[in-house]
Amino acid sequence: MAERSFAEEVKKLRLKRGEVFHGEGILAVTKALLESGVAYVAGYQGAPISHLMDVLADAQDILAEHGIHFENSASEATAAAALAASVNYPLRGAATFKGTVGVNVASDALANLASGGVTGGALIIVGEDYGEGSSIMQERSHAFAMKSQVWLLDPRPGLPAIVKAVKDGFALSEASRTPVMLMLRIRACHVHGRFVADDNRTPAFTLRQALEQPRRDTHRIVLPPASFAHEHEKLHERWPAAVRFIQDQGLNEFVAEGADDLGLIVQGGHANTLLRVLERLGFADVFGRSTLPLYVMNVAYPVVDAEIQRFCAGKRAVLLVEEGQPNYLEQNIAAILRGARSETVLHGKDLLPAAGEYTAAAVLAGVRRFLQRHGRMARETPKVVPIRADATVHARPPGFCTGCPERPIFTAMKLVERELGAHHVSADIGCHLFSILPPFDLGNTTMGYGLGAAGASALNVEADKRAISVMGDGGFWHNGLTSGIANAVFNRSDNLTIVVDNSYTSATGGQDILSSKATNPTRSTGHAIERAVRGVGVRWVRTVPRTYDLKAMTGALREALTTKEPGPKVLVAQSECMLNRQRREKPLQRAAAERGERIVRERFGVDPDTCTGDHSCIRLSGCPSLTIKPNPDPLRTDPVAAVIDSCVGCGLCGEVAHAAVLCPSFYRARIVSNPGAWERLRQRARGAVIGWLQRRAAARRARFAF
Repeated sequence: MAERSFAEEVKKLRLKRGEVFHGEGILAVTKALLESGVAYVAGYQGAPISHLMDVLADAQDILAEHGIHFENSASEATAAAALAASVNYPLRGAATFKGTVGVNVASDALANLASGGVTGGALIIVGEDYGEGSSIMQERSHAFAMKSQVWLLDPRPGLPAIVKAVKDGFALSEASRTPVMLMLRIRACHVHGRFVADDNRTPAFTLRQALEQPRRDTHRIVLPPASFAHEHEKLHERWPAAVRFIQDQGLNEFVAEGADDLGLIVQGGHANTLLRVLERLGFADVFGRSTLPLYVMNVAYPVVDAEIQRFCAGKRAVLLVEEGQPNYLEQNIAAILRGARSETVLHGKDLLPAAGEYTAAAVLAGVRRFLQRHGRMARETPKVVPIRADATVHARPPGFCTGCPERPIFTAMKLVERELGAHHVSADIGCHLFSILPPFDLGNTTMGYGLGAAGASALNVEADKRAISVMGDGGFWHNGLTSGIANAVFNRSDNLTIVVDNSYTSATGGQDILSSKATNPTRSTGHAIERAVRGVGVRWVRTVPRTYDLKAMTGALREALTTKEPGPKVLVAQSECMLNRQRREKPLQRAAAERGERIVRERFGVDPDTCTGDHSCIRLSGCPSLTIKPNPDPLRTDPVAAVIDSCVGCGLCGEVAHAAVLCPSFYRARIVSNPGAWERLRQRARGAVIGWLQRRAAARRARFAF
């Protein structure tokens, strides 16, 4: 069950030539793929392009009408390897995944693809996840494009430019026999706009024809002596072909060329930000028409020497707006200008931040410095003074959602830690990585998606303690089964691996995987992780079918860390992702309530008269629905715990109170909608008795008040 359904939006993919498309960037990419005559698409979900996978999944009937094959790949490497279909056949294919981590995983397949080259157009759509909103290491996909000579498109974040880039990417790939990367930043993926649609195209050459008419060309396979010839072919044939296509088709833009002796060079993905800055400084209007010369690099690699020289001719200075580091473009352009003996002064990271996201504020400051240095007064519009948060506002680290089934796993680990002491914990990518932050403070390292067990492989020595590894079910099927579990079996590891099985790749939006319990009409699900683990040779395996059962979780952990049985230990901790469960159940409950049906919801609460104010329940849970409030007892100053309305009734807080031998202050309440006659009668009777007792107690207090 994906995070968001695009069932209604995908109807726009049927728009014909001349009709106007209104929608989101991700949907526009899908429409552009259909209009480009793509034959197959493969991918692995991950921000900011997770929704592209969800759109494609919801549009499978439209894809099928045009003979287009779509595949949810097991990993980014799997998706990239699928592009092999374009090596020998005139098939247009696309792969999509998160960058840069996705590019890292796919690098082997992409390097081989780039070396041998392609016959059909091969497009890699990379969701560039860089900046303050990112959850990954801060790197750039640009480096891989340079390393393997894959052309890199970086279009303006507007729907017409994005659609054009998809089509240009396929054409550029075919013209130069080279795979092309299309980089889409977060804003480009989610920008809304419109463009004039074209007809969807059925591939001229189909996948069925490829199967029935197989072709082979050993010169396209990376094997000596062909592999040595590939380097010369890339440099002397494919590169010149790409440059010719870029120039002939005008993929890069010259704006207000020759209007001034100062100019700015900008990556296409930052063009909108730069134009907004120029408008603030009085050098552009609100429609983005600049009076300063701009060179917009919708193709970030390769850099076209002739276009750089043309733009810089006759200019005193230019400023390059290049986000991130290293400053690949700045070094490249500097070499071009010096090689041409140009006297134009090149500015870049000397005036703009060397690292970090290029927000409008950062670009504004850099452009202002550039203009002032070269004697140009900016006609800046009045500043808007931002409201600053008070210095005493505490940082709020990310954490698990309300009712998350992964929270009790780490609560159990903290409880067992009290008995057995601290253990080395090798963490992994996914929601469970939040366990490294308060209140759990677990996790020593993380090496990559599905590499939790591999991250502890060196700690496989005889000792009084075992290392603990954590991986999610998504990471398990991504590569953890082989790189972690099978590797542990082969090397006779004695460590423990906890596989968090919440039925989805929850961190990427709740997409189905092999072990999902939900029935998927187009995918095979229901394959148990325990069977896969036993299949590669693990003997000690335990499955806890309900992670909220804290007693069972602590017992299984204790046994796994103390058993004398040799070999790797695997603990599968199961419970459905609460977000996905709520997305599924809440609409059903609302519909049932509207029909007048009886609905029962469970909520937990805290008796303020019983709560001791110890707050171990909060420290061992961290649930967002647990908070504190003033103590109603005037003789006690410590605040008491409280459960707010966001509670989903998972019961962990009560389990924690019991397992940690805390006060019995938690109670469970059932909220009944549309109760029956007997329930209403019983509630009235209860209310009458409780009211009588309250009135009697109040009267007794009044007698002794003086």
